[in-house]
Amino acid sequence: MCMVKVWVEKLLDEPELYILRLDDSEIKHFEAAWSIPEGITYNAYLMKVGDAVVLFDTWKGEYTEKFLESLSTLVDPKEITHIIVHHTEPDHSGALPKLLELNEYRAKLIGTTFAKNLLQGFYGDKVVENFHTIKDGEEVKIGNRTFRFITVPWLHWPDTMITYDVEDKLIFSCDAGGGYGIPEAIDDSDEDVVKKYLPYVTKYIVTVIGHYHKYIVQNIKKLKELGIIENANMILPGHGLIWRKSPTRIFEHYERVGAGIPTKDKVLVIYDSMYGFVEKRMSVVIEELKRYGKKPVVYRFTDKENPAISDILGEVPDSEALVIGVSTYEADIHPRMRCALYEILDKANYEKPVLIVGAFGWGGVAGKKVETLISRSKFELVDVVETKGRMTSEDEERLREAVRKLIQWQL
Repeated sequence: MCMVKVWVEKLLDEPELYILRLDDSEIKHFEAAWSIPEGITYNAYLMKVGDAVVLFDTWKGEYTEKFLESLSTLVDPKEITHIIVHHTEPDHSGALPKLLELNEYRAKLIGTTFAKNLLQGFYGDKVVENFHTIKDGEEVKIGNRTFRFITVPWLHWPDTMITYDVEDKLIFSCDAGGGYGIPEAIDDSDEDVVKKYLPYVTKYIVTVIGHYHKYIVQNIKKLKELGIIENANMILPGHGLIWRKSPTRIFEHYERVGAGIPTKDKVLVIYDSMYGFVEKRMSVVIEELKRYGKKPVVYRFTDKENPAISDILGEVPDSEALVIGVSTYEADIHPRMRCALYEILDKANYEKPVLIVGAFGWGGVAGKKVETLISRSKFELVDVVETKGRMTSEDEERLREAVRKLIQWQL
């Protein structure tokens, strides 16, 4: 039985603004890829402005009935005059076809050319019959408010835009500014809630937008140059918390993740160890890192542990450096590490130093293969220490020296 929670709350009296939020605690894998036991929310917004009723996005398709029930507590769907489509991914547009049916297709949809094409592909021609295609920076008067539409492509699809309410200085940002997790509050007024939530934001940014992380920095720079971030009274994303106590904070966080700005002394250590050979080597590495005052964050694939790759990805952007430990498996990289590395290089490809540590039985291959992968990325290879069988005193000294090189590389 579905036990998701729904919030319908008034945010402002003038203009009359509401959030419709569903806490999806049932989801296990976002986009059928990323493990999110923390869940996620879907946020839509309704604004009454003069003689117009504006809806900003909807919810995921499987929650269409709940969305329509919640919406109907605020307004008759037939009264909606405009629907702003920031991003057409079905977790934001899934309830749109049924809503338009109830609306008798009266509402004007507003979005980018890409959005129109995607909606047509997803839901058919009828959905886009009354669609206004915006140009970047275009302003449209709706009721007694002026809305400026700003394209932010690749955050995280080519269709993405944000809406800026000029009079009230509100930013409706959809996926930009969102995060995983189901916060215990609607907004950022409680610092404890924010601190618990922000790591889920990082994980969300890397897994969902990470492939395009350079566009995070570019698009935030664009918004800053337009002067709308620092003046915003509220930022209203499509997932997670609303930002009204410190509106700029969420984009500052996005910018740090996009740029890969490190947390002092944090080193991400990832390794596999089938029978303890790699693990013994990594124990030496971790000990040496701590001796230099570093703070290793460790993820290991063993016969007892199998961490979610989505969690590992969330640790990469603010690490100073990475240490990768691999065993050779069927003349290749161990399958779990191979998968983790592929996603790191795709989603979290930053200019950070990397140390590779390897162990093998009859033939060392994994270290060389990881070295090749790293050499084709933005990561900077510091050293490769790959040795056979049990660790010798000479191997241990080589590892300690490699850690020293890693530390010096950062200075």
